[in-house]
Amino acid sequence: MKRPIDRRQLLTASLAAAALSGEALAAAQRVQDDAPEPKARFRKALKYGMVQEPSAPTVADRFALLKGLGFDGVELDSPSNLDEDEVLEAAAATGLVVEGLVDSRHWQDNLGSADAETRRRGREALDFALRQATRLGADSVLLVPAVVNSGTSYGTAWRNSVAELREMAPLAESLGVRIALENVWNNFLLSPVEARHYLEEIGSPAVGWHFDVGNVLRYGWPEHWIEVLGAKYVFKLDIKDYSRKKMNDEGLWKGFDVKIGDGDSGWPRVLAALDAIGFDGWAAAEVGGGNAERLADISRRMDQVLGLAD
Repeated sequence: MKRPIDRRQLLTASLAAAALSGEALAAAQRVQDDAPEPKARFRKALKYGMVQEPSAPTVADRFALLKGLGFDGVELDSPSNLDEDEVLEAAAATGLVVEGLVDSRHWQDNLGSADAETRRRGREALDFALRQATRLGADSVLLVPAVVNSGTSYGTAWRNSVAELREMAPLAESLGVRIALENVWNNFLLSPVEARHYLEEIGSPAVGWHFDVGNVLRYGWPEHWIEVLGAKYVFKLDIKDYSRKKMNDEGLWKGFDVKIGDGDSGWPRVLAALDAIGFDGWAAAEVGGGNAERLADISRRMDQVLGLAD
């Protein structure tokens, strides 16, 4: 015969179990709190057009120069006048990676335009860039998705570009190439919350952000954008600096007249935000180029702001 339940013992046992559960949860929390924070990892690149060394006239010469200066990769325009076979041979010979392409038609043939023919040309250009990326081994295409102006309203730019990117996303997914949208001075997507909502509305893992640290300083703080976009959407980085003082004293575009590390980007805060999301990807310089000495200085400055210096 079963013994009757002792309600006092049951209550005592329940309280003890709850206490143990609380201790277990607290222990788990302590482990989580003590776990090392995610850290950012960077691979260093720059835009190919920045290479202006007279003694390096060929693609192979330029790739070798960049590799020797400590760069891991390079971004090319698409379309461009470069020969694909020459690029592939230079990459194989030097180990420099063509890590990304930049859609060179996106400003004039943008996907948010109110003109249907302009959008058609934009789709065509993006299609070409995505397919060329697979041929060159690149894993992303940088894109300006829309331009707001007197002829294209904000709402039109939003609706059209979302629809076009939804149409193009399946091709990107099938090719294994990501469409990385850049924050530029196009009067569009002016806050990180808005940018994230835009990406969520497109709804494709192949569409995210190529975050430009310097471009955002005109109207925000880069660490805020990194926090809101997060690891899910921050695909790659463009590295430059910007001076708000020069902007205020000399004009908007004069703000870019500072070297990497000498502006108002707040690199320790940027790095902390990237560490917090565990960023692991490419960081490409996008500043005025020059000869080997200039490129060496850019490489050194990138090492300093990204915590890569010995």
